[in-house]
Amino acid sequence: MNSVITNKLALLPDQPGCYLMKDRQGTIIYVGKAKVLKNRVRSYFTGSHDAKTQRLVGEIEDFEYIMTSSDLEALVLEMNLIKKYDPKYNVMLKDDKSYPFIKLTNERHPRLITTRKVQRGKGKYFGPYPNVGAANETKKLLDRLYPLRKCTTLPDRVCLYYHMGQCLAPCVKEVSKETYREMTDEIARFLNGGYKEIKKELSEKMKEASENLEFERAKEFRDQILHIEATMEKQKMTMTDFTDRDVFGFAVDKGWMCVQVFFVRQGKLIERDVSLFPLYNEPEDEFLTFLGQFYSKANHFKPREIFLPEDIDEELAMKLLEVKITQPKRGKKKELVKLAEKNAKQALDEKFALIERDEERTIKAIESLGEQMGIYTPFRIEAFDNSNIQGSAPVSAMIVFVDGKPAKKEYRKYKIKTVKGPDDYDSMREVVRRRYSRVLKDGLPLPDLIIIDGGKGQIEAAREVLENELGLDIPLGGLAKDDKHQTSELLYGNPLQIVPLEKRSQEFYLLQRIQDEVHRFAITFHRQLHGKSAFQSILDDIDGIGPKRKKQLLKHFGSLKKMKEATAEELQDIGIPESVAKVLHEKLNE
Repeated sequence: MNSVITNKLALLPDQPGCYLMKDRQGTIIYVGKAKVLKNRVRSYFTGSHDAKTQRLVGEIEDFEYIMTSSDLEALVLEMNLIKKYDPKYNVMLKDDKSYPFIKLTNERHPRLITTRKVQRGKGKYFGPYPNVGAANETKKLLDRLYPLRKCTTLPDRVCLYYHMGQCLAPCVKEVSKETYREMTDEIARFLNGGYKEIKKELSEKMKEASENLEFERAKEFRDQILHIEATMEKQKMTMTDFTDRDVFGFAVDKGWMCVQVFFVRQGKLIERDVSLFPLYNEPEDEFLTFLGQFYSKANHFKPREIFLPEDIDEELAMKLLEVKITQPKRGKKKELVKLAEKNAKQALDEKFALIERDEERTIKAIESLGEQMGIYTPFRIEAFDNSNIQGSAPVSAMIVFVDGKPAKKEYRKYKIKTVKGPDDYDSMREVVRRRYSRVLKDGLPLPDLIIIDGGKGQIEAAREVLENELGLDIPLGGLAKDDKHQTSELLYGNPLQIVPLEKRSQEFYLLQRIQDEVHRFAITFHRQLHGKSAFQSILDDIDGIGPKRKKQLLKHFGSLKKMKEATAEELQDIGIPESVAKVLHEKLNE
């Protein structure tokens, strides 16, 4: 613990608020909230922690805090700070999955559509549905039952839907608002759980039609009843009150939390959501943070009611979400929460083996690599590789690994601009200069380790730019390959020396993955550029010759060689203008 942290700990207030943990580059890596800032922040730097929390604390070089007047203010502020800074150790809902709804538009001639976007005042929404297939299936059923228009804009004549009895043809007939109101009321009643009543009404109409010997009409009612049964009664009812609700349960073990959410719509369990993340705070506090993020960041629809476990602050959750919160004490509702908790525990157990293996290959690998090299743990590694064929289309590529995993959004491609011919050293100088000049200019995070896919010459070329031109002191290493073109050794230090890594260690495998990935990325970019240039010819550089004339010339002469043997007059004979033909003849004979 450094002196800056020691001095700040002594000044912490006995107030609720949020704290922001920073690493040595000043990047915010964790945001938390506390009922008492003094107690919570101090707890990170005292006592024993599990390996995961130790890793977080090991990166903290400074912190800030913001006082609030209540726990609710602290919770809302924490959510906003997480959105703003996207700290790597916080719970972040990476999947922005949204569920489809059925929308009844509020136009003069209403329509039924499926959509994932909910807009206030634009119509009535029903759902969400577990997937777009379920939403479309329900919509098709309603299209059969209620003949609303299907077209986006009204045509000037009736369409096939009118002849099928699925549209009232408002394009050519006057349809009263009262007719539409009756249909939309029926649709709303149907989607709000009243389809059983509608099925009963259809059954009565079917009997009446049959008694009146209207067998075709009776058959239509029977088919509608069968469609309702096939579409709406596939699942066993979980509740009898038809209320839309989300049911939350969570489990905690070995410093991790799993939250399971059941989506209950119209009394049916239609879908579930599972989230698994590391725990750095009290479980109840982390759960409330997750709850706020769940409905704000992941675009999940708020139902009429939410079931929560008993340990959660009900009043705080209600103020946060502004919906009805229930903590069931007994009966079927309690069983549903217990089932969510049981599923969360099961998911947590199943994931542990995968998590441990992933940590071995990533976090523990970079920790061990840092120890072997005698440097700070390289949480951020940037690697470079050049690619060219005898100086043709020279390119370079940079990839980024964060916490031992590829961060593909941060990969960069470079066309070599200032170097002519196959000069790997100057190419490396140019790319390193361009990359880190930009990093310094834009205030981007600096890497903890730079890896060059190449030998001593390329490493020293990169070091020359970093230290002498840019004044940066960043650990710099290189990866050499053996005769079989496989990763053989890591070079590091000044002068360069081989770092003794066990060939079967996870840190060595990590370096192999980095070298393979940067090589793949560079060669793919080079092939793209080389492929484009392979289809270029001298004809592309002559004004007046576009794709059509180029094709015309090649079709007539067959090759550039025969084109070169032709006179300017012969070029004109196939329809090339005189001025263009003369320029082409001169270019071909240069």
